[in-house]
Amino acid sequence: MATEITMPKLGLTMTEGTVDNWAKKEGDAVSKGEVVCTISSEKLSYDIESPVDGTLIKILVAEGDDAECTAPIGYIGELGEQVSEAASPAEPTSAPVEENKATSEEPKAQAAPERKAGERIFITPLARKLAAEKGFDIAQINGSGGNGRITRRDVERHQPTAAPVAAAVAPSTVGAGLKGMRKTIAERMMHSLQTTAQVTIQQKADITNLLEFKKEIEAKSSVALKDGQLSITTLLSKAVILALKETPDMNAWYQDGSYEKQEAVHLGMAVAVADGLVVPVVEDADRMTLTELGKTLNSRITEARDGSLAGKHYSGSTFTISNLGKSGAEYFTPIINTPEIGILGVGSMQSQLAFDENREVVELKKLPLSLTFDHQILDGSPAAEFLGRIIFYLENPYSLVF
Repeated sequence: MATEITMPKLGLTMTEGTVDNWAKKEGDAVSKGEVVCTISSEKLSYDIESPVDGTLIKILVAEGDDAECTAPIGYIGELGEQVSEAASPAEPTSAPVEENKATSEEPKAQAAPERKAGERIFITPLARKLAAEKGFDIAQINGSGGNGRITRRDVERHQPTAAPVAAAVAPSTVGAGLKGMRKTIAERMMHSLQTTAQVTIQQKADITNLLEFKKEIEAKSSVALKDGQLSITTLLSKAVILALKETPDMNAWYQDGSYEKQEAVHLGMAVAVADGLVVPVVEDADRMTLTELGKTLNSRITEARDGSLAGKHYSGSTFTISNLGKSGAEYFTPIINTPEIGILGVGSMQSQLAFDENREVVELKKLPLSLTFDHQILDGSPAAEFLGRIIFYLENPYSLVF
């Protein structure tokens, strides 16, 4: 009996995914654990492995098309085995087409969909590419897929009521020429910049006392501290968590014109991988001790880098930290990981000479911080206060444990 290949659910907010490419074609032999296709959600790209040995006997969802989570996108079975028509939804998220009538008629012009300014437009990668080639404004196309997503067929049927926009400036060219994770990242970054009013403020935290605190605790501890509970990443994360609890307006989502504060802190940590950037999530980070936080952060980062992190840990973050400290960068402008409304960029630690209270020269350790926030939701003053709270905790390290 044939085995389904299904569209995975890679997080609580994912409802459907796009098949980016098939690594195998119908009739090819596959081994258990071998990659058969790559799919993408709005968060990341993901390789789907064959659950069994056999032959790829049926592809249900073509490259560039969408499927709802848990829906079958293909079948693996024995060579020559047939899959019943009832089990083969050829167009998972597109409206059906009447073969004897609809396909023989010329497409008719449709009224442009009513969309609010800045409203998010859902569209498959293939549909974006096709719209760009035709010079269509995707805001004028009616979508028939899930969440009103525009599919390839929607673009093919579309008849513009006015002259098409020039393909050279069409917003649908975002990500053109890119594939897989890189394409997904390009689309998400442009969506973030186009739907938010991003402002970045920067300030250095004096972490001299934090480093002394770290050494003191390590020296006095009667047990080995090997779970990362005193790493700079963990201590910084704790400072951010405490600041978020004191500034609930920052721990929120803004999407489709709706602003919603989040009670729990689900902390995202941007991690560079071989072909791009992913954001593993530590759920309910505000309920964790330093040891639990350090251990979970280490686990999430390690598994994200080696590709073994479960899909459910890639979505649902309420605030993200992006650390470029190892690169030597001082300040930078991180892009908000929507639907979040803020992200903290961490630069490389700096040494600075200064006079102490006795007019003697001392060396201080400063950590550059860059906070990007959505000015639609938050003004500069409360954003600066939030950054100030993070710095307070870093400069008063005992407050991190009491």
